[in-house]
Amino acid sequence: MSVFWKLSALTVSALVMLPGLAQAQTAVEARLAGHATLAATSAVAAPRDAGAFFATAGKFANGKRQRNEQLGSESANTFVGDSKYPRASGGTLPIKGQSVQGFSGMVSLGGNEFLVLTDNGFGNKVNSQDALLMVHHMTVNWSKGQVARRSTTFLSDPKKLVPFHIQNENTQRRYLTGIDFDPESIQVVGNEWWIGDEFGPYILRTDQQGRVLGVIEATVSGKTLASPDHYMQGRLPNLPSEALFEVRRSNGFESMAKSVDGSKVYPMFEGPLYDAASKSVEKIGDKTYVRIMEVDVATRRYTGKQWKYLLEEIGNVAADFQMLDASTGLVIERDDATEGQSPACPSEARTDCFTRPARFKRVYKIDLSSPDAEGFVRKVAYIDLTRIANPKRLAKLGPNEASFVLPHLGPEGLAIVDATHIVLVNDNNFPYSSGRALGKPDDNELTLLDIRALVEAR
Repeated sequence: MSVFWKLSALTVSALVMLPGLAQAQTAVEARLAGHATLAATSAVAAPRDAGAFFATAGKFANGKRQRNEQLGSESANTFVGDSKYPRASGGTLPIKGQSVQGFSGMVSLGGNEFLVLTDNGFGNKVNSQDALLMVHHMTVNWSKGQVARRSTTFLSDPKKLVPFHIQNENTQRRYLTGIDFDPESIQVVGNEWWIGDEFGPYILRTDQQGRVLGVIEATVSGKTLASPDHYMQGRLPNLPSEALFEVRRSNGFESMAKSVDGSKVYPMFEGPLYDAASKSVEKIGDKTYVRIMEVDVATRRYTGKQWKYLLEEIGNVAADFQMLDASTGLVIERDDATEGQSPACPSEARTDCFTRPARFKRVYKIDLSSPDAEGFVRKVAYIDLTRIANPKRLAKLGPNEASFVLPHLGPEGLAIVDATHIVLVNDNNFPYSSGRALGKPDDNELTLLDIRALVEAR
Protein backbone atom coordinates (compact mmCIF):
# COMPACT_ATOMS: atom_id res chain seq x y z
CA MET A 1 0.00 0.00 0.00
CA SER A 2 1.30 3.44 -0.88
CA VAL A 3 1.72 6.24 1.66
CA PHE A 4 -1.54 7.69 0.37
CA TRP A 5 -5.05 6.72 1.31
CA LYS A 6 -6.53 3.60 -0.19
CA LEU A 7 -10.23 4.12 -0.89
CA SER A 8 -12.63 1.21 -0.84
CA ALA A 9 -15.28 0.88 -3.53
CA LEU A 10 -17.90 1.88 -0.98
CA THR A 11 -15.97 5.02 -0.05
CA VAL A 12 -15.50 5.95 -3.70
CA SER A 13 -19.19 5.50 -4.39
CA ALA A 14 -20.10 7.69 -1.45
CA LEU A 15 -17.60 10.39 -2.35
CA VAL A 16 -18.90 10.77 -5.86
CA MET A 17 -22.23 11.83 -4.36
CA LEU A 18 -20.79 14.32 -1.89
CA PRO A 19 -21.74 17.94 -2.54
CA GLY A 20 -18.12 18.96 -2.01
CA LEU A 21 -17.14 17.04 -5.14
CA ALA A 22 -19.65 18.77 -7.38
CA GLN A 23 -17.33 20.47 -9.83
CA ALA A 24 -17.89 24.09 -10.83
CA GLN A 25 -18.95 24.33 -14.44
CA THR A 26 -19.62 28.06 -14.24
CA ALA A 27 -17.69 29.85 -16.97
CA VAL A 28 -17.04 33.56 -16.42
CA GLU A 29 -15.64 36.08 -18.84
CA ALA A 30 -11.97 36.96 -19.21
CA ARG A 31 -11.01 40.00 -21.29
CA LEU A 32 -7.85 40.45 -23.31
CA ALA A 33 -5.96 43.39 -21.80
CA GLY A 34 -2.63 42.99 -23.58
CA HIS A 35 -0.74 40.66 -25.90
CA ALA A 36 2.99 40.42 -26.66
CA THR A 37 5.27 37.91 -28.35
CA LEU A 38 8.84 36.70 -28.36
CA ALA A 39 10.00 35.02 -31.55
CA ALA A 40 10.31 31.24 -31.48
CA THR A 41 13.87 31.45 -32.80
CA SER A 42 15.10 33.63 -29.90
CA ALA A 43 18.45 32.35 -28.66
CA VAL A 44 21.22 33.41 -26.32
CA ALA A 45 24.92 32.56 -26.38
CA ALA A 46 26.12 30.16 -23.72
CA PRO A 47 28.61 31.49 -21.15
CA ARG A 48 32.17 31.28 -22.43
CA ASP A 49 33.28 29.10 -19.54
CA ALA A 50 30.56 26.55 -20.35
CA GLY A 51 32.71 25.27 -23.20
CA ALA A 52 32.31 24.69 -26.92
CA PHE A 53 29.80 21.86 -26.41
CA PHE A 54 27.08 24.39 -25.52
CA ALA A 55 27.74 26.76 -28.43
CA THR A 56 24.91 24.86 -30.16
CA ALA A 57 21.84 23.02 -28.86
CA GLY A 58 19.57 20.27 -30.14
CA LYS A 59 22.33 17.98 -31.34
CA PHE A 60 20.61 14.94 -29.79
CA ALA A 61 16.97 15.77 -30.55
CA ASN A 62 14.40 14.10 -32.79
CA GLY A 63 15.11 10.64 -31.41
CA LYS A 64 18.49 10.22 -33.06
CA ARG A 65 20.94 7.86 -31.40
CA GLN A 66 23.93 9.81 -32.60
CA ARG A 67 24.74 13.47 -32.41
CA ASN A 68 24.07 15.76 -35.32
CA GLU A 69 26.28 18.82 -35.58
CA GLN A 70 24.82 20.28 -38.80
CA LEU A 71 22.75 23.33 -37.91
CA GLY A 72 19.14 23.28 -39.13
CA SER A 73 19.40 19.84 -40.71
CA GLU A 74 16.68 18.12 -38.65
CA SER A 75 13.08 19.08 -39.37
CA ALA A 76 10.63 18.86 -36.48
CA ASN A 77 7.07 17.55 -36.41
CA THR A 78 4.41 18.66 -33.96
CA PHE A 79 3.42 16.57 -30.93
CA VAL A 80 -0.25 16.84 -31.94
CA GLY A 81 -1.29 15.05 -35.09
CA ASP A 82 -1.66 11.63 -36.63
CA SER A 83 1.24 9.18 -36.72
CA LYS A 84 0.38 8.30 -40.31
CA TYR A 85 0.28 11.96 -41.30
CA PRO A 86 2.93 13.79 -39.27
CA ARG A 87 2.55 17.55 -39.54
CA ALA A 88 5.76 19.58 -39.86
CA SER A 89 6.10 22.38 -37.29
CA GLY A 90 8.39 24.44 -39.51
CA GLY A 91 11.16 24.36 -36.92
CA THR A 92 14.59 22.81 -37.29
CA LEU A 93 17.48 21.65 -35.11
CA PRO A 94 20.28 21.96 -34.09
CA ILE A 95 20.47 25.71 -33.47
CA LYS A 96 23.30 28.13 -32.82
CA GLY A 97 23.38 29.20 -29.19
CA GLN A 98 20.88 28.21 -26.51
CA SER A 99 17.16 28.35 -27.18
CA VAL A 100 15.45 30.89 -24.92
CA GLN A 101 12.19 28.94 -25.39
CA GLY A 102 9.94 27.42 -24.18
CA PHE A 103 8.73 29.02 -21.00
CA SER A 104 7.42 26.79 -18.23
CA GLY A 105 6.98 29.24 -15.33
CA MET A 106 6.96 32.93 -14.53
CA VAL A 107 6.79 35.41 -11.67
CA SER A 108 5.71 39.06 -11.80
CA LEU A 109 8.34 41.49 -10.53
CA GLY A 110 5.94 44.41 -10.64
CA GLY A 111 5.05 46.76 -13.44
CA ASN A 112 5.70 45.05 -16.74
CA GLU A 113 8.72 43.02 -15.58
CA PHE A 114 8.82 39.26 -15.12
CA LEU A 115 11.13 36.40 -14.24
CA VAL A 116 10.61 33.69 -16.84
CA LEU A 117 11.86 30.11 -16.55
CA THR A 118 13.02 28.12 -19.57
CA ASP A 119 11.98 24.45 -19.66
CA ASN A 120 14.55 21.64 -19.67
CA GLY A 121 15.35 21.93 -23.36
CA PHE A 122 13.74 19.61 -25.87
CA GLY A 123 11.54 17.38 -23.73
CA ASN A 124 13.56 14.71 -21.93
CA LYS A 125 16.95 13.77 -20.51
CA VAL A 126 18.32 12.18 -23.66
CA ASN A 127 17.64 15.00 -26.11
CA SER A 128 18.36 17.88 -23.70
CA GLN A 129 21.92 17.13 -22.60
CA ASP A 130 23.27 20.11 -24.57
CA ALA A 131 20.56 22.52 -23.28
CA LEU A 132 21.55 24.83 -20.42
CA LEU A 133 18.99 25.73 -17.74
CA MET A 134 18.12 29.43 -17.60
CA VAL A 135 16.03 32.13 -15.91
CA HIS A 136 15.35 35.37 -17.79
CA HIS A 137 14.45 38.87 -16.71
CA MET A 138 11.89 40.10 -19.25
CA THR A 139 10.17 43.42 -19.86
CA VAL A 140 6.90 43.59 -21.77
CA ASN A 141 5.68 46.52 -23.85
CA TRP A 142 1.98 45.80 -24.17
CA SER A 143 1.21 48.68 -26.52
CA LYS A 144 3.83 47.50 -29.03
CA GLY A 145 3.31 43.80 -28.32
CA GLN A 146 7.00 43.25 -27.71
CA VAL A 147 8.95 41.23 -25.14
CA ALA A 148 12.52 42.26 -24.37
CA ARG A 149 15.02 39.97 -22.66
CA ARG A 150 16.95 42.18 -20.23
CA SER A 151 19.25 39.49 -18.82
CA THR A 152 19.71 35.73 -18.59
CA THR A 153 20.94 33.80 -15.56
CA PHE A 154 22.31 30.30 -16.12
CA LEU A 155 21.75 27.82 -13.29
CA SER A 156 24.87 26.20 -11.84
CA ASP A 157 26.13 24.08 -8.95
CA PRO A 158 29.67 25.33 -8.15
CA LYS A 159 29.50 24.15 -4.51
CA LYS A 160 28.49 20.60 -5.47
CA LEU A 161 25.21 20.70 -3.52
CA VAL A 162 23.22 18.64 -6.04
CA PRO A 163 23.19 15.13 -4.49
CA PHE A 164 23.81 13.25 -7.73
CA HIS A 165 26.09 13.21 -10.76
CA ILE A 166 25.42 16.04 -13.21
CA GLN A 167 26.34 16.48 -16.87
CA ASN A 168 29.09 19.04 -16.18
CA GLU A 169 30.73 17.21 -13.30
CA ASN A 170 34.27 17.96 -14.42
CA THR A 171 33.90 21.71 -14.84
CA GLN A 172 34.46 24.48 -12.32
CA ARG A 173 31.14 26.35 -12.67
CA ARG A 174 29.10 23.16 -13.16
CA TYR A 175 26.32 24.65 -15.29
CA LEU A 176 23.10 22.66 -15.04
CA THR A 177 21.50 21.13 -18.12
CA GLY A 178 18.29 19.47 -19.24
CA ILE A 179 19.70 16.07 -18.38
CA ASP A 180 20.00 17.14 -14.72
CA PHE A 181 16.65 18.82 -13.99
CA ASP A 182 13.36 19.61 -15.68
CA PRO A 183 12.43 23.06 -14.27
CA GLU A 184 8.71 23.79 -14.52
CA SER A 185 7.80 26.46 -11.93
CA ILE A 186 9.52 29.28 -10.10
CA GLN A 187 8.93 31.45 -7.02
CA VAL A 188 10.96 34.21 -5.41
CA VAL A 189 11.35 33.16 -1.76
CA GLY A 190 13.19 35.83 0.20
CA ASN A 191 16.53 36.23 -1.59
CA GLU A 192 16.26 32.83 -3.22
CA TRP A 193 14.64 31.28 -6.27
CA TRP A 194 12.69 28.09 -5.59
CA ILE A 195 12.20 26.03 -8.73
CA GLY A 196 9.83 23.09 -9.08
CA ASP A 197 11.24 20.12 -11.01
CA GLU A 198 9.61 17.14 -12.73
CA PHE A 199 12.52 14.70 -12.83
CA GLY A 200 12.74 14.00 -9.10
CA PRO A 201 10.42 15.54 -8.42
CA TYR A 202 12.52 18.08 -6.48
CA ILE A 203 12.42 21.68 -5.34
CA LEU A 204 15.67 23.29 -6.42
CA ARG A 205 16.83 26.25 -4.31
CA THR A 206 19.22 28.76 -5.87
CA ASP A 207 20.46 32.26 -5.12
CA GLN A 208 19.58 35.03 -7.55
CA GLN A 209 22.78 34.34 -9.49
CA GLY A 210 21.41 30.88 -10.23
CA ARG A 211 23.83 29.01 -7.94
CA VAL A 212 22.35 25.98 -6.20
CA LEU A 213 21.76 26.29 -2.45
CA GLY A 214 20.05 22.96 -1.95
CA VAL A 215 17.65 20.34 -3.29
CA ILE A 216 14.45 19.41 -1.44
CA GLU A 217 13.08 15.98 -2.22
CA ALA A 218 9.37 15.12 -2.17
CA THR A 219 9.25 13.27 1.15
CA VAL A 220 5.94 12.44 2.83
CA SER A 221 5.64 10.38 6.03
CA GLY A 222 9.27 9.38 5.72
CA LYS A 223 8.87 8.08 2.17
CA THR A 224 10.45 9.76 -0.86
CA LEU A 225 8.11 10.03 -3.82
CA ALA A 226 10.06 9.36 -6.99
CA SER A 227 9.63 9.33 -10.74
CA PRO A 228 11.57 7.06 -13.13
CA ASP A 229 14.01 9.96 -13.55
CA HIS A 230 14.83 10.30 -9.83
CA TYR A 231 18.52 9.72 -9.24
CA MET A 232 17.83 6.81 -6.87
CA GLN A 233 16.12 4.95 -9.73
CA GLY A 234 19.65 4.18 -10.89
CA ARG A 235 19.65 1.56 -8.13
CA LEU A 236 16.71 -0.49 -9.35
CA PRO A 237 15.89 -3.94 -7.95
CA ASN A 238 16.64 -7.10 -9.88
CA LEU A 239 13.12 -7.87 -11.12
CA PRO A 240 11.06 -5.44 -13.24
CA SER A 241 7.94 -6.16 -11.17
CA GLU A 242 9.72 -4.83 -8.07
CA ALA A 243 10.60 -1.46 -9.59
CA LEU A 244 7.89 0.79 -8.15
CA PHE A 245 7.55 4.55 -8.29
CA GLU A 246 4.61 6.82 -7.54
CA VAL A 247 5.23 9.68 -9.96
CA ARG A 248 4.80 9.02 -13.65
CA ARG A 249 7.54 10.42 -15.90
CA SER A 250 6.81 14.09 -16.72
CA ASN A 251 4.13 14.29 -14.01
CA GLY A 252 6.23 15.81 -11.21
CA PHE A 253 6.08 19.36 -9.85
CA GLU A 254 4.75 21.22 -12.86
CA SER A 255 3.26 23.89 -10.59
CA MET A 256 4.31 25.54 -7.36
CA ALA A 257 2.40 28.38 -5.72
CA LYS A 258 3.56 30.55 -2.82
CA SER A 259 1.45 31.71 0.10
CA VAL A 260 0.73 35.42 0.22
CA ASP A 261 2.79 35.80 3.42
CA GLY A 262 5.70 33.87 1.89
CA SER A 263 5.84 31.28 4.66
CA LYS A 264 4.76 28.29 2.54
CA VAL A 265 5.07 26.97 -0.98
CA TYR A 266 2.60 24.57 -2.55
CA PRO A 267 4.13 22.21 -5.12
CA MET A 268 1.46 20.54 -7.23
CA PHE A 269 1.83 17.38 -9.30
CA GLU A 270 1.06 17.65 -12.98
CA GLY A 271 -0.75 14.33 -13.10
CA PRO A 272 -2.15 11.70 -10.73
CA LEU A 273 0.14 9.59 -8.58
CA TYR A 274 0.32 5.83 -8.94
CA ASP A 275 -1.20 3.70 -6.19
CA ALA A 276 0.61 0.34 -6.01
CA ALA A 277 -2.23 -1.22 -4.01
CA SER A 278 -4.86 -0.63 -6.69
CA LYS A 279 -2.32 -0.88 -9.54
CA SER A 280 -3.77 2.29 -11.00
CA VAL A 281 -3.34 6.03 -10.88
CA GLU A 282 -5.26 7.78 -8.15
CA LYS A 283 -8.86 8.38 -9.12
CA ILE A 284 -12.31 8.73 -7.69
CA GLY A 285 -15.12 7.27 -9.71
CA ASP A 286 -14.23 7.88 -13.34
CA LYS A 287 -12.06 10.94 -12.70
CA THR A 288 -8.39 11.27 -11.77
CA TYR A 289 -6.99 13.81 -9.35
CA VAL A 290 -3.67 15.42 -8.47
CA ARG A 291 -2.22 16.40 -5.13
CA ILE A 292 -1.15 19.77 -3.79
CA MET A 293 1.56 19.55 -1.11
CA GLU A 294 2.70 22.10 1.46
CA VAL A 295 6.31 22.97 2.29
CA ASP A 296 7.32 25.20 5.18
CA VAL A 297 9.82 27.76 3.91
CA ALA A 298 11.62 28.23 7.25
CA THR A 299 12.29 24.52 7.86
CA ARG A 300 12.34 23.50 4.15
CA ARG A 301 10.25 20.47 5.10
CA TYR A 302 6.92 19.11 3.97
CA THR A 303 4.31 19.82 6.61
CA GLY A 304 2.22 16.75 5.78
CA LYS A 305 -0.75 18.90 4.80
CA GLN A 306 -2.23 18.06 1.41
CA TRP A 307 -5.16 18.88 -0.83
CA LYS A 308 -6.66 17.03 -3.80
CA TYR A 309 -7.60 18.67 -7.08
CA LEU A 310 -10.09 16.78 -9.25
CA LEU A 311 -9.33 16.86 -12.97
CA GLU A 312 -12.32 17.33 -15.24
CA GLU A 313 -11.30 14.72 -17.80
CA ILE A 314 -8.98 11.71 -18.02
CA GLY A 315 -5.71 12.87 -19.55
CA ASN A 316 -5.98 16.45 -18.31
CA VAL A 317 -3.03 17.95 -16.44
CA ALA A 318 -2.46 20.75 -13.93
CA ALA A 319 -0.09 23.16 -15.67
CA ASP A 320 0.39 26.00 -13.16
CA PHE A 321 -0.86 27.21 -9.78
CA GLN A 322 -0.71 30.60 -8.08
CA MET A 323 -2.37 31.96 -4.95
CA LEU A 324 -4.74 34.91 -5.27
CA ASP A 325 -5.00 35.47 -1.51
CA ALA A 326 -4.63 33.50 1.71
CA SER A 327 -7.27 30.92 0.77
CA THR A 328 -7.98 31.01 -2.98
CA GLY A 329 -5.80 30.30 -5.98
CA LEU A 330 -5.75 29.86 -9.74
CA VAL A 331 -4.94 26.60 -11.54
CA ILE A 332 -4.34 26.11 -15.25
CA GLU A 333 -6.05 22.85 -16.18
CA ARG A 334 -5.67 21.71 -19.76
CA ASP A 335 -5.74 18.70 -21.99
CA ASP A 336 -2.40 17.48 -23.28
CA ALA A 337 -3.46 16.46 -26.75
CA THR A 338 -4.92 19.41 -28.68
CA GLU A 339 -3.57 22.53 -30.37
CA GLY A 340 -4.55 24.93 -33.12
CA GLN A 341 -7.78 26.57 -34.15
CA SER A 342 -8.44 27.02 -37.84
CA PRO A 343 -8.47 25.39 -40.29
CA ALA A 344 -9.66 22.31 -38.45
CA CYS A 345 -9.40 18.98 -40.23
CA PRO A 346 -12.55 17.24 -41.44
CA SER A 347 -13.13 13.68 -40.35
CA GLU A 348 -9.90 12.37 -41.88
CA ALA A 349 -6.42 13.35 -40.71
CA ARG A 350 -4.39 15.56 -43.04
CA THR A 351 -1.28 17.70 -42.83
CA ASP A 352 -2.81 20.95 -44.08
CA CYS A 353 -5.15 21.43 -41.12
CA PHE A 354 -5.30 21.01 -37.34
CA THR A 355 -6.12 17.39 -36.56
CA ARG A 356 -7.23 18.06 -32.97
CA PRO A 357 -8.00 21.78 -32.46
CA ALA A 358 -7.51 23.29 -29.00
CA ARG A 359 -10.37 22.15 -26.80
CA PHE A 360 -9.86 22.08 -23.02
CA LYS A 361 -7.68 25.00 -21.87
CA ARG A 362 -8.97 26.65 -18.69
CA VAL A 363 -7.99 28.60 -15.58
CA TYR A 364 -9.95 27.55 -12.49
CA LYS A 365 -10.38 29.50 -9.29
CA ILE A 366 -10.13 27.12 -6.32
CA ASP A 367 -10.80 27.50 -2.61
CA LEU A 368 -8.30 25.76 -0.33
CA SER A 369 -10.01 26.88 2.88
CA SER A 370 -12.98 24.57 2.54
CA PRO A 371 -11.86 21.14 1.29
CA ASP A 372 -14.37 18.35 1.71
CA ALA A 373 -13.90 15.45 4.11
CA GLU A 374 -11.52 13.71 1.71
CA GLY A 375 -9.42 16.79 1.04
CA PHE A 376 -10.78 17.86 -2.36
CA VAL A 377 -10.62 21.59 -2.99
CA ARG A 378 -13.71 23.39 -4.27
CA LYS A 379 -13.65 24.64 -7.83
CA VAL A 380 -15.37 28.02 -7.78
CA ALA A 381 -15.49 29.01 -11.47
CA TYR A 382 -13.31 29.09 -14.57
CA ILE A 383 -12.32 31.05 -17.64
CA ASP A 384 -12.05 29.36 -21.03
CA LEU A 385 -8.79 30.22 -22.81
CA THR A 386 -10.32 29.31 -26.16
CA ARG A 387 -13.02 31.98 -25.69
CA ILE A 388 -11.47 35.23 -24.45
CA ALA A 389 -13.40 38.47 -24.94
CA ASN A 390 -11.46 40.93 -27.09
CA PRO A 391 -13.60 44.09 -27.30
CA LYS A 392 -10.59 46.40 -27.82
CA ARG A 393 -9.02 44.18 -30.52
CA LEU A 394 -5.66 43.87 -28.76
CA ALA A 395 -4.41 40.61 -30.28
CA LYS A 396 -0.96 40.78 -31.89
CA LEU A 397 -1.07 37.28 -33.41
CA GLY A 398 -3.98 35.29 -34.77
CA PRO A 399 -7.38 36.62 -35.77
CA ASN A 400 -8.01 39.91 -33.94
CA GLU A 401 -11.71 39.35 -33.52
CA ALA A 402 -14.33 39.72 -30.77
CA SER A 403 -13.41 36.30 -29.40
CA PHE A 404 -9.68 35.58 -28.97
CA VAL A 405 -8.18 32.09 -28.67
CA LEU A 406 -5.03 30.77 -27.04
CA PRO A 407 -4.69 27.69 -29.29
CA HIS A 408 -1.45 26.30 -27.90
CA LEU A 409 -0.82 22.76 -26.73
CA GLY A 410 0.51 24.10 -23.46
CA PRO A 411 -0.61 27.27 -21.76
CA GLU A 412 1.84 26.61 -18.95
CA GLY A 413 2.88 29.70 -16.99
CA LEU A 414 0.68 31.99 -14.90
CA ALA A 415 1.67 35.13 -13.00
CA ILE A 416 -0.51 37.35 -10.79
CA VAL A 417 -0.02 40.96 -11.90
CA ASP A 418 -2.50 42.76 -9.64
CA ALA A 419 -5.88 42.23 -8.00
CA THR A 420 -7.70 41.68 -11.29
CA HIS A 421 -5.05 40.82 -13.90
CA ILE A 422 -2.92 37.79 -14.71
CA VAL A 423 -0.39 37.00 -17.42
CA LEU A 424 -0.30 33.62 -19.16
CA VAL A 425 2.58 32.25 -21.21
CA ASN A 426 2.68 29.17 -23.43
CA ASP A 427 5.45 26.62 -23.42
CA ASN A 428 6.10 26.44 -27.15
CA ASN A 429 8.13 23.21 -26.84
CA PHE A 430 10.47 24.70 -29.44
CA PRO A 431 10.57 23.58 -32.20
CA TYR A 432 7.74 21.06 -31.83
CA SER A 433 4.55 23.02 -31.11
CA SER A 434 2.71 24.66 -33.98
CA GLY A 435 -0.74 25.73 -32.86
CA ARG A 436 -0.99 29.37 -33.87
CA ALA A 437 -0.26 28.91 -37.58
CA LEU A 438 0.26 25.82 -39.74
CA GLY A 439 3.88 25.14 -40.59
CA LYS A 440 5.28 27.73 -38.20
CA PRO A 441 6.71 26.96 -34.75
CA ASP A 442 4.83 28.72 -31.98
CA ASP A 443 6.26 31.92 -30.59
CA ASN A 444 6.08 32.49 -26.87
CA GLU A 445 3.03 34.65 -26.27
CA LEU A 446 2.54 36.63 -23.09
CA THR A 447 -1.16 37.29 -22.67
CA LEU A 448 -2.51 39.84 -20.18
CA LEU A 449 -6.04 39.03 -19.03
CA ASP A 450 -8.57 40.99 -17.01
CA ILE A 451 -10.09 38.31 -14.76
CA ARG A 452 -12.23 40.49 -12.51
CA ALA A 453 -15.22 38.22 -13.00
CA LEU A 454 -13.20 35.17 -11.91
CA VAL A 455 -11.73 36.96 -8.88
CA GLU A 456 -15.20 38.04 -7.77
CA ALA A 457 -16.79 34.62 -8.36
CA ARG A 458 -18.02 32.97 -5.21
